Amino acid sequence: MEFAWSVVTFIVEAIEAIFGYVEHHHWIFALLAGGYVFYLHDRSVHARFDALDRRVDEIRKRLAIEY
Repeated sequence: MEFAWSVVTFIVEAIEAIFGYVEHHHWIFALLAGGYVFYLHDRSVHARFDALDRRVDEIRKRLAIEY
């Protein structure tokens, strides 16, 4: 039983150490989260421009066929 209790104690202390690290270095995680949000925004902007380019190409093809 003491072995099981020592395993549980070790796991709880490891989780506490992780939370302590995050508490003191929260700015690192804020930068990572901000970078990820910027990455997602950049992808959506590029996707919109790609869709716009496809529409313009389709319109140009239709206009070329009609004339």
